[in-house]
Amino acid sequence: MAASKLFSLFSAAPETRNSYNQPDHSEALSLLNHFEESCKGWFWSTDEAGHVKYISDSVAPFLNSAPGKLAGLEFAGLFVPADPNASARERLSFLLCRHSNFEKLVLKAANAQNGRWWEVSGSPQFDGSGQFCGYRGYGVDVTEQLASSEQASQLALYDPLTGLPNRLSMTNSLQSGLAGIDLAGRSCAVILIDLDRFKQVNDSLGHPAGDALLIQVSERLLKIIGDREKVFRLGGDEFQIILPNCDDRDMLAGIADEIIETLTQPYSIDGVRCIIGASIGMVIGPADGRTSDEMMRNGDLALYAAKANGRGCYQFFSGELLEAVETRRVLEEDLRDALAKGQLSLFYQPLVSTKSSCVTGVEALIRWHHPTRGAISPALFIPIAEEADLIGKLGEWILRKACDDAAGWPAEIRVAVNVSPLQFANEGLPQIVLSALANSGLSPGRLELEITEGVFLNESSETDAMFSRLKDLGVRLALDDFGTGYSSLSYLKTAPFDKIKIDQSFVREATHPASRNRAIIAAIVALAGALDMETTAEGVETLDQLDLIKNLGVSHIQGYVYSKAIPSDDLALGLENGEWRIEPSGPAKQRSKRRAMYRKVGAIMGGYYHAALIRNLSETGALIEGLKDVPLGAQMIVDFGEGQLSVGTVRRTGKRQLGIEFSDPLIDDGVGGLRTGNRVAPYTLAKMGLSPSDHLGETRPWSAPGEGSLETVTQTLGLKLHGEPTQTASKFQNLTLMGTGLNLGGRQHRQVTLDEWERLKAAVEASHNPSLKFIIGLVVMTGARLQELLIARWDDINVGTQVWMVPKSNAGEQRRIHLPADAVKLINQLPKWEGCPYLIVNPATKKPYRTFFGSWDAARTKAGLATVSINDIRSSGIKSW
Repeated sequence: MAASKLFSLFSAAPETRNSYNQPDHSEALSLLNHFEESCKGWFWSTDEAGHVKYISDSVAPFLNSAPGKLAGLEFAGLFVPADPNASARERLSFLLCRHSNFEKLVLKAANAQNGRWWEVSGSPQFDGSGQFCGYRGYGVDVTEQLASSEQASQLALYDPLTGLPNRLSMTNSLQSGLAGIDLAGRSCAVILIDLDRFKQVNDSLGHPAGDALLIQVSERLLKIIGDREKVFRLGGDEFQIILPNCDDRDMLAGIADEIIETLTQPYSIDGVRCIIGASIGMVIGPADGRTSDEMMRNGDLALYAAKANGRGCYQFFSGELLEAVETRRVLEEDLRDALAKGQLSLFYQPLVSTKSSCVTGVEALIRWHHPTRGAISPALFIPIAEEADLIGKLGEWILRKACDDAAGWPAEIRVAVNVSPLQFANEGLPQIVLSALANSGLSPGRLELEITEGVFLNESSETDAMFSRLKDLGVRLALDDFGTGYSSLSYLKTAPFDKIKIDQSFVREATHPASRNRAIIAAIVALAGALDMETTAEGVETLDQLDLIKNLGVSHIQGYVYSKAIPSDDLALGLENGEWRIEPSGPAKQRSKRRAMYRKVGAIMGGYYHAALIRNLSETGALIEGLKDVPLGAQMIVDFGEGQLSVGTVRRTGKRQLGIEFSDPLIDDGVGGLRTGNRVAPYTLAKMGLSPSDHLGETRPWSAPGEGSLETVTQTLGLKLHGEPTQTASKFQNLTLMGTGLNLGGRQHRQVTLDEWERLKAAVEASHNPSLKFIIGLVVMTGARLQELLIARWDDINVGTQVWMVPKSNAGEQRRIHLPADAVKLINQLPKWEGCPYLIVNPATKKPYRTFFGSWDAARTKAGLATVSINDIRSSGIKSW
């Protein structure tokens, strides 16, 4: 159809005008022709039924048709909306039926794959009598604009290097994952990953190589997770994974282990072999945070803890990490004044020859006795000193003090002093050592500097020069914590070490039959022998460890089996005869380390939640006080708080103390404490009448265990009894507690229909228990906890303002509940018993109910809905009686 016809459709009736204002129809026609031929836009019109009267020939090929062949077709049928999920009101057919203007509706051809997009606008047309006679409109090609917009969106939400979603996309995804997280069954896990030693690759091979490495890292992460929209690159060498509806700590630990193992495998970058590592911090909402800011802060703390714990490991967030941040801040301030105030001192731990059992040297160990906190572990304050730039001053004081003390001992034994990587990097270190030796008069051969593998992370000519300058002074050098760092063994070819110290992490568990530590120690001894170096095993505490270390050929031993660290004066007494021979003593066999403490816990047993105290704790057991008359072999659930529960079996008894053994050993939390392998979700705790802080409360009856066996409760919680395999959550996802209808396993609630609700109501109202309808009705309509309702008092309820102030109790914190009108009606029907303050009362006893589950079971069974729970009703949105 020619543009002239189009012009006749759009042109207005002739008007009486002078020649100057008369429209130039030929010019208008030329402009219309030019616009159509440009393919940037086109015109259209329809009749009153929506069929095409005119459409520009230029658009026909894009609609998979020949020019002139579209007339008479339904206009709305030629196109589909840009958004396939668009609602009916956003579709062209709906808009045309409304007979009203529409603008810039983005459409594409319904039967063509040409990738063209148009913004279509239209106006309804009416004749002189106001009768609708069709539409006229136009379309504009917006393909390039949309592509540009999509590209901008891609750049805004995705990392251009790896193609992974970026930080902005992560924020949006995390906020979405945390939305409604307080609802039953919802959770969100975040895994923060930081690459170890990535900077060295960037610095040594250049940024292009670093970029290539990041691409390979992202590919490995995607292979593990399997979903590109769950893996994010935050920038630099930081990555993050978001796993909605995941709170299985065992599964997360497995993922973290796989990530660390996978990312530490060698990479090939332009033919160069590269090895990096990964540290991981993990948080699980809502227990660890309910907002994205809380989750990211706590994830950073967990990641920091993993790095502080030696890197190449993972760390779950715990409440102690927040406390640790504040503690570190306060300790840093106090540490700056500790030296001047005389709070620091040196102790010395003997190093004993395995052949003679005589002391041949000692290691200087710093001690800090805080005026209010008491003894503070070096493992806590030394890292603080390094971060606060105090290690240089502190290290120099240790060196000078050790040399002064050693010069006054009656025997010519060696003294070992630790040198941090920051001290080693100080060009003035040799001069400091020389000054300490000169001022004390100590022979250089009696000073041994212990240096960790950390000094080789930036191995350079300066590193070799420092070793040469130190050896020129005549001092000895020992490689400390061997095997726990990240450097290759190549440095042993040139570094002039006199001794290798075997880290205590290899000594620990070495006596266990399944441990590989024995083979590792044997290999280190063989390596040291080949290089003509001595060996010292650290942390030997038991006689079976001592026998093993001797049999493996280690030359020296340091550990409690011979002596703990002692003051200089005590050491001088031991050396007064010129030789100090120490006989080993200690436990015959290695056992789990006991941590002395005074900690409140809960013990669930015999239908009661008991308040108790832990006096000491290890991975395998605990000493508990506060429980009487508990027989040997009895089992209980120990609640440590924050959803950490474990089953313990009584193995020994005293007057008020019980020794229990855990069915599942505790694990290291990475900050010097212990934790359970799994945590029970907050919503599951709430359903069982517990809260994260229940272990701080008092002894009270606990109705849930009384309704079912210990086996049922532990299975529901995902715990295991002694001698049983751990039960998985999936196996018990449909479990209810002894037919109470209270779901404890986190299953998906079924939707109760209105017909089923009416049947349930009829059965409840016909129950022999007249109070059952009030209990069920008020729980459903108010959302109150059962425990709150059963102890509710009339004084707490104001029917006029429709407010129920629930006081603080073992059922939870104080809170305000709005009472719907139907709930008020139900409350007004309740009988009031003289002298009884409670809302719901057993008419037979004039006291509150202890349980109503028997009546509830009978009612729902009568209704033919024996498996329906109260939570099923709640989740169905029913709020009336």
